[in-house]
Amino acid sequence: MSTADLIGSSFGHYFETFAKQTRTWTADLTDDQFWTRPYPYGNSIGHLVLHITGNLNYYIGAQIAGTGYVRNRPLEFTDTSRRPKAEVLQALDDTVAMVTRTVNAQSVEDWSRAFEATGMDDRSRFAAVLHCAAHFHHHVGQIIYLVKEQQRQP
Repeated sequence: MSTADLIGSSFGHYFETFAKQTRTWTADLTDDQFWTRPYPYGNSIGHLVLHITGNLNYYIGAQIAGTGYVRNRPLEFTDTSRRPKAEVLQALDDTVAMVTRTVNAQSVEDWSRAFEATGMDDRSRFAAVLHCAAHFHHHVGQIIYLVKEQQRQP
């Protein structure tokens, strides 16, 4: 296995794992619970999933895969449409599939190519994708916490 294949398959594995963890932790939530903010100062699980999806679509989709995605980051946290949980999670799954295809298509030279994007100061594609994986994992931790808070509610 080449170094590029190893990097791509490893990243792909983690993005898919984080998406599965998100689905597992949110499986028993109602749509209402998915969109409820347990604390007035925080986010709902639904908004975190919108944010993860937007983040991956922008940094990996638009900037590396050239998808043309245009991000509206503030809406990821303020969207009031309360789309069905299944629809939001499907969008995440579709995005992770695009991310996996993209990272698996990178060559050794691609991984070291310069990366510039609004909101991220990473200097290579490798660093940017690593940043996105860490960001996704961070928000999975928040989702787990929020699910546990939902379960504590009477």
